Amino acid sequence: MTSDFLAFIEISGEDITTTILRMNNGSTDFLVEGDILIPRTRNALKCTNEQYSCRWPKSPTSGTVDVPYVLSDIYDNGEKKTILDAMKGFETATCVRFIPRTTETAYLSIEPRYGCSSLLGRIGDMQVVSLQRFGCVQHGIIQHELLHALGFYHEHTRSDRDQYIRVNWQNIIKDYFINFDKMDTDNLNTKYDYSSVMHYGRTAFGITPESETLTPIPDPNVPIGQTVGMSNIDILRVNILYQNDEVKVK
Repeated sequence: MTSDFLAFIEISGEDITTTILRMNNGSTDFLVEGDILIPRTRNALKCTNEQYSCRWPKSPTSGTVDVPYVLSDIYDNGEKKTILDAMKGFETATCVRFIPRTTETAYLSIEPRYGCSSLLGRIGDMQVVSLQRFGCVQHGIIQHELLHALGFYHEHTRSDRDQYIRVNWQNIIKDYFINFDKMDTDNLNTKYDYSSVMHYGRTAFGITPESETLTPIPDPNVPIGQTVGMSNIDILRVNILYQNDEVKVK
């Protein structure tokens, strides 16, 4: 994962947070941590008050977690393939299955709205995953937003993050301090994952584009903010959270 990440940075010049924040610049939606969408019509912290309280249900017959979706026809065939390939990454490695919606009330509507964003967890109704064209339709960003829809927070907000990452508050725009708050997280008995597709890049919400807001410790040179796709630990967490019987936690 590290070599892939470095190759991506060399080609694009952007980590995942830089791309997402650039795409979301000017959005009128209420976004927490840059891309977690808060609905205006219900309790804004329903899922964040109790971690993983909004999980998608597991099928009692197949044992899989079926997440219905509708994919906007505005996307061209290439974009649709990229989105479906990102979904396929879940199917091949986890118990989650993204299935075309039929009559389900709760489902994901994947649309090219403004920016890259998602609600946190299942809300029980139609919920938008925004993947704007010409920026958000990238494999890693798609999986990042789908992980939010499955109930996962950003890695840097873990309850134990101070052992692994230093937050450089002096380099952060003050209005965005809240995006670096620690959460009272259940880390599912998994280690901190610098290579997680859910990890902020090192200059997120900096006072200048070069301001380093997050520094890995003890090794400050560890890459963070990759946009290649889910890491092995990301995959493990999905399987633990959704109780994939084939996964054994050591």
